[in-house]
Amino acid sequence: MKPKKQYGQHFLTDDRIAHQIANGFQYSGKTKNVLEIGPGKGMLTKHLKVQDYKLKCVELDLDMVEILEKTYPELIDNIISEDVLRVNMEEVFHGEEFLLIGNYPYNISSQILFKMIDSRDYIPEMVGMFQKEVAQRVVAKSGNKTYGVISVLIQAYYDGDYLFDVDANSFFPPPKVTSGVIRLRRKDNFKLNCNEKLFKAVVKTSFGQRRKMLRNTLKSLIQDPDILSQELFTKRPEQLDLEHFISITQLIEGLQKK
Repeated sequence: MKPKKQYGQHFLTDDRIAHQIANGFQYSGKTKNVLEIGPGKGMLTKHLKVQDYKLKCVELDLDMVEILEKTYPELIDNIISEDVLRVNMEEVFHGEEFLLIGNYPYNISSQILFKMIDSRDYIPEMVGMFQKEVAQRVVAKSGNKTYGVISVLIQAYYDGDYLFDVDANSFFPPPKVTSGVIRLRRKDNFKLNCNEKLFKAVVKTSFGQRRKMLRNTLKSLIQDPDILSQELFTKRPEQLDLEHFISITQLIEGLQKK
């Protein structure tokens, strides 16, 4: 079965890597529910099946669905043949929490992460493979050149670990980039003490022109020149940690109430 470009398919062929990914969870809670995204021919599925999980898969490619059903007939009723970006995460396990895992299609990997954020009430942990650049960006800390919007928004709710690199030769066809596997564990307190919609706007606006100081990029949200003259606003966005962005959001909330 040839990989299809429209699905961004690169089939993992290294069984050792698949085993490492499948065993990447650190979750110690009660749920045994696991959702695998983009199982393809089932390289990762094979290693998940031997564990004590209640496994479901999301696979859009009908040819891959047919292979999965033949290889794992016990999964027939647990394969969701839809675009993962259209799947209602709340309904997958009927309102129960679940763990998320996959060799994610690179062309929608960032969108999958943002969907995870939106569904964070149901997803306490995620393990997955991304393009290395994206994986590094997700777990990057402030002061790092790869630190950006996705770093802050993910780390507002999840603690991240970069687990290991995966060479391009571990796939068919080999992608033109190295891949990286990360683990994200939801924070115990994953509710922000600020308006979350405004927080997202502050982060995105700050990094919109990342080489400029905040006093220039945040003018559209803060009109008071005295506030913008404070030391915090002489910094560039990559110099700020999560708490700084929360503080700025709280400040703007206060100004909007006056």
